[in-house]
Amino acid sequence: MFLFVLLPPLLSGGRAGAAVRVADLVWDELAECESGGDWQADTGNGYYGGLQIWVPTWEEAGGLRFADRPDHASRREQTTVAEEILRRQGWEAWPGCARELGLIVDGPPTDGGGSPTAGAGG
Repeated sequence: MFLFVLLPPLLSGGRAGAAVRVADLVWDELAECESGGDWQADTGNGYYGGLQIWVPTWEEAGGLRFADRPDHASRREQTTVAEEILRRQGWEAWPGCARELGLIVDGPPTDGGGSPTAGAGG
């Protein structure tokens, strides 16, 4: 299933930008792609929760105010932290699934040579 969402130009290319509020449906579709919709996912791959967030990224984006790891936080807490991750990194934080859902439309994924931050499933 493809989900097309109109986003401000700064975010449509996957780049970081100003804070935005993302519709719950978008987070649910992203979680379905990343973790099969399991907001308490702990599959042993180093990424946690519905949006498969890496613990250092969770910490940097303020997640520790909610829980030690994403899978220990509520869905709402995970999406609150995910909005900060989105503000900082853009949809590239979830490169495969964001492309699959039409949230990134600027070409093929690139790893940029850095460490993964979120989105193990995509």
